[in-house]
Amino acid sequence: MATGSYQQMIFVNLAVDDLTTSRKFFEEIGYTFNPVFSDENTACLVISDTIHAMLMTRDRFADFAKKPLSDSARSTEVLLCLSAETRADVDRLADAALAAGGSPAAEPVDYGMMYGRSFYDPDGHHWEVMWMDPTATEEPV
Repeated sequence: MATGSYQQMIFVNLAVDDLTTSRKFFEEIGYTFNPVFSDENTACLVISDTIHAMLMTRDRFADFAKKPLSDSARSTEVLLCLSAETRADVDRLADAALAAGGSPAAEPVDYGMMYGRSFYDPDGHHWEVMWMDPTATEEPV
Protein backbone atom coordinates (compact mmCIF):
# COMPACT_ATOMS: atom_id res chain seq x y z
CA MET A 1 0.00 0.00 0.00
CA ALA A 2 1.28 3.45 -0.92
CA THR A 3 2.21 5.81 1.86
CA GLY A 4 3.21 9.45 1.86
CA SER A 5 4.07 10.91 -1.52
CA TYR A 6 5.06 7.60 -3.08
CA GLN A 7 3.42 7.13 -6.49
CA GLN A 8 2.90 3.45 -7.27
CA MET A 9 3.72 2.53 -10.85
CA ILE A 10 2.51 -0.18 -13.18
CA PHE A 11 4.55 -1.92 -15.87
CA VAL A 12 2.24 -3.92 -18.12
CA ASN A 13 4.14 -6.49 -20.16
CA LEU A 14 2.87 -7.27 -23.67
CA ALA A 15 4.20 -9.75 -26.21
CA VAL A 16 4.53 -8.34 -29.73
CA ASP A 17 5.27 -9.98 -33.06
CA ASP A 18 7.31 -7.13 -34.54
CA LEU A 19 8.90 -4.70 -32.10
CA THR A 20 9.69 -2.14 -34.81
CA THR A 21 6.06 -2.05 -35.97
CA SER A 22 4.80 -1.72 -32.39
CA ARG A 23 7.22 1.11 -31.60
CA LYS A 24 6.21 2.97 -34.75
CA PHE A 25 2.49 2.56 -33.97
CA PHE A 26 2.78 3.97 -30.44
CA GLU A 27 5.11 6.79 -31.52
CA GLU A 28 2.59 7.77 -34.21
CA ILE A 29 -0.18 8.08 -31.63
CA GLY A 30 1.97 10.35 -29.47
CA TYR A 31 3.82 8.19 -26.95
CA THR A 32 7.54 7.97 -26.23
CA PHE A 33 9.92 5.22 -25.13
CA ASN A 34 12.42 5.10 -22.29
CA PRO A 35 15.72 4.10 -23.91
CA VAL A 36 17.21 3.01 -20.57
CA PHE A 37 14.76 0.09 -20.41
CA SER A 38 14.68 -0.66 -24.15
CA ASP A 39 16.86 -2.85 -26.35
CA GLU A 40 16.52 -4.97 -29.49
CA ASN A 41 13.97 -7.24 -27.76
CA THR A 42 12.14 -4.83 -25.44
CA ALA A 43 10.73 -1.31 -25.71
CA CYS A 44 9.59 0.57 -22.60
CA LEU A 45 6.50 2.51 -23.70
CA VAL A 46 5.93 5.57 -21.50
CA ILE A 47 2.20 6.21 -21.16
CA SER A 48 2.52 8.52 -18.15
CA ASP A 49 4.86 9.08 -15.21
CA THR A 50 3.34 6.07 -13.47
CA ILE A 51 2.17 3.85 -16.36
CA HIS A 52 4.51 1.97 -18.67
CA ALA A 53 4.05 -0.92 -21.07
CA MET A 54 6.98 -3.22 -21.70
CA LEU A 55 6.62 -4.31 -25.31
CA MET A 56 8.61 -7.51 -25.73
CA THR A 57 9.30 -9.79 -28.63
CA ARG A 58 7.44 -13.06 -28.10
CA ASP A 59 10.72 -14.90 -27.43
CA ARG A 60 11.78 -12.38 -24.78
CA PHE A 61 8.32 -12.40 -23.20
CA ALA A 62 8.46 -16.20 -23.03
CA ASP A 63 11.62 -15.91 -20.90
CA PHE A 64 9.42 -14.44 -18.12
CA ALA A 65 6.15 -16.31 -18.65
CA LYS A 66 5.47 -19.61 -16.91
CA LYS A 67 2.47 -20.49 -19.10
CA PRO A 68 2.14 -20.60 -22.89
CA LEU A 69 1.72 -17.22 -24.54
CA SER A 70 -1.70 -16.36 -25.91
CA ASP A 71 -2.20 -15.23 -29.47
CA SER A 72 -3.55 -11.70 -28.95
CA ALA A 73 -4.77 -11.61 -32.55
CA ARG A 74 -7.13 -14.54 -31.81
CA SER A 75 -7.94 -14.27 -28.09
CA THR A 76 -8.17 -11.58 -25.47
CA GLU A 77 -5.58 -11.80 -22.73
CA VAL A 78 -6.26 -8.38 -21.19
CA LEU A 79 -8.30 -5.21 -21.67
CA LEU A 80 -6.11 -2.14 -21.22
CA CYS A 81 -8.11 0.94 -20.26
CA LEU A 82 -6.59 4.42 -20.21
CA SER A 83 -8.30 7.47 -18.79
CA ALA A 84 -8.62 10.65 -20.80
CA GLU A 85 -8.98 14.17 -19.47
CA THR A 86 -11.73 15.14 -21.94
CA ARG A 87 -14.08 13.60 -24.49
CA ALA A 88 -11.99 15.27 -27.20
CA ASP A 89 -8.90 13.49 -25.84
CA VAL A 90 -10.70 10.16 -26.20
CA ASP A 91 -11.39 10.92 -29.85
CA ARG A 92 -7.88 12.27 -30.46
CA LEU A 93 -6.18 9.12 -29.16
CA ALA A 94 -8.61 6.68 -30.79
CA ASP A 95 -8.46 8.51 -34.13
CA ALA A 96 -4.64 8.58 -33.98
CA ALA A 97 -4.56 4.84 -33.22
CA LEU A 98 -6.81 4.06 -36.19
CA ALA A 99 -4.77 6.32 -38.49
CA ALA A 100 -1.54 4.63 -37.33
CA GLY A 101 -2.74 1.16 -38.29
CA GLY A 102 -4.91 0.09 -35.37
CA SER A 103 -8.39 -1.27 -35.88
CA PRO A 104 -11.68 -0.59 -34.06
CA ALA A 105 -12.35 -2.98 -31.17
CA ALA A 106 -15.95 -1.96 -30.47
CA GLU A 107 -18.47 0.78 -31.13
CA PRO A 108 -17.99 3.99 -29.11
CA VAL A 109 -19.93 4.14 -25.83
CA ASP A 110 -21.63 7.31 -24.65
CA TYR A 111 -23.45 7.31 -21.34
CA GLY A 112 -23.43 11.10 -21.00
CA MET A 113 -21.28 11.11 -17.87
CA MET A 114 -18.89 8.56 -19.44
CA TYR A 115 -17.57 8.32 -22.99
CA GLY A 116 -15.18 5.83 -24.49
CA ARG A 117 -13.73 4.32 -27.61
CA SER A 118 -11.55 1.30 -28.16
CA PHE A 119 -9.02 -0.05 -30.63
CA TYR A 120 -6.73 -2.99 -31.28
CA ASP A 121 -3.05 -2.26 -31.71
CA PRO A 122 -1.15 -4.03 -34.55
CA ASP A 123 -0.65 -7.09 -32.31
CA GLY A 124 -4.34 -7.34 -31.43
CA HIS A 125 -4.05 -6.02 -27.87
CA HIS A 126 -7.37 -4.41 -26.86
CA TRP A 127 -7.05 -0.79 -25.66
CA GLU A 128 -9.93 1.26 -24.22
CA VAL A 129 -9.85 5.05 -23.82
CA MET A 130 -12.42 6.45 -21.39
CA TRP A 131 -13.47 9.87 -20.15
CA MET A 132 -15.66 10.20 -17.08
CA ASP A 133 -17.27 13.43 -15.90
CA PRO A 134 -15.48 14.11 -12.60
CA THR A 135 -18.61 15.74 -11.17
CA ALA A 136 -20.54 12.47 -11.64
CA THR A 137 -18.61 10.87 -8.77
CA GLU A 138 -18.97 13.76 -6.36
CA GLU A 139 -21.16 13.11 -3.36
CA PRO A 140 -24.23 15.37 -3.05
CA VAL A 141 -23.97 18.15 -0.54
